[in-house]
Amino acid sequence: MNAVNQKISSILEKLSGFLHGKDAALRLALISFFSRGHLLIEDMPGLGKTTLAIGIAKSLNLSFGRIQCTSDLLPTDITGLSIFDKNSGEFVFHPGPIFNNIVLIDEINRTTPKTQSALIEAMGEKQVTVDRQTYKLPRPFFVIATQNPVEQFGTFYLPESQLDRFLMKISIGYPSRDAEMEILRKGSRRGDLYTIEPAMDGDEVMKIQDMISSSVHVSDKIISYIMNIIEATRTDKRLTAGLSTRGALAIQHTAKANAFFKGRDYVIPEDIKEMAGFVIPHRIIFREEYENTERQEMVRSLIEAIKTPA
Repeated sequence: MNAVNQKISSILEKLSGFLHGKDAALRLALISFFSRGHLLIEDMPGLGKTTLAIGIAKSLNLSFGRIQCTSDLLPTDITGLSIFDKNSGEFVFHPGPIFNNIVLIDEINRTTPKTQSALIEAMGEKQVTVDRQTYKLPRPFFVIATQNPVEQFGTFYLPESQLDRFLMKISIGYPSRDAEMEILRKGSRRGDLYTIEPAMDGDEVMKIQDMISSSVHVSDKIISYIMNIIEATRTDKRLTAGLSTRGALAIQHTAKANAFFKGRDYVIPEDIKEMAGFVIPHRIIFREEYENTERQEMVRSLIEAIKTPA
C-alpha cells in the first residue's frame, strides 16, 4: 500500500503545479476515479476543469476524449454510429468519443435531455447500444462532466436519474489571489500537460481499484452509521426523497478510497463525514417550501445530529 500511496501522492503533487490552489478538487477527482465512479463539476467556465481531466488522463497513461455539449448535439455524436460501407455492402460501426478511458463532457446541461440520456447506459453499464448492437467501453472508464450554474441562459436541468449516476458533485471555485497572480505571471501551462511522464498505466489503475474495493475494511459499526445517515435523509421532513441504495454505496466506496489515500486499510467515521458533503447533496430532493435551503449546510446539520460510533 505504501508504494501505491507514494505514486498517488506524486500525481497529486505533479498536477498541483498545473492547478494552482485546486488541490482539494484534484484529490476528490482521484477519489472518484479510484472508486470507479463518475464526477460532476458545477462551476463557471475557465476555472481549470479541462486541465484537471487532461492531467489525470496523462498521469495515468489513459486515453482521453472530450465532448463539447451544445443544444444541437445528438446522441450519436457521443456514442458513434453505423455507416454503410459500399465496398463491403455492410454497415460499419464508427465509435464516438465516449470510447475513451477518461471522457470530459463539457457543459453537460447545455445539451437536450434526449442527448443527456445517451450517457446513462454508458455511465451505469460501461457499454453503449447502437442499432440494437451492444459495445463494451474500455476499462477503466471515467466520466468528468462539467455543468454551468442553471441560472445561465440556455441550460437544461439534469434529471434526478442522471444526477444519481454521478458518484460525486464538486465545485473547483476561483483560485486564491496569490495563485491567480502566479498564473498571470507564468501564463497557461496546458501544453506542458501532454509531456508529463505517467505515474502508472491502465492495468495498475485497475489493480488499485480492486485493492481499494477488496482490502479496505468497513466494520459493522461503520455500515450501521452509513445506514443511520441514509435513513435520516429518508425521514427528514424537508425532503421528498432521500438517498437510494446507490447513494449508500457511493458513501461507502468514497470513504474506502479516502481511507486508502490516507494510508489506512479500514474506514473511520471521519471518512464518511469528509465525503458526505460531495456524495449526498445532489441526490436529495427538497420539498417546495424548503427549496432555498443550502444543501451542504443541510447535510452537515443532518450528520451532526447522528451519533458518531466510537
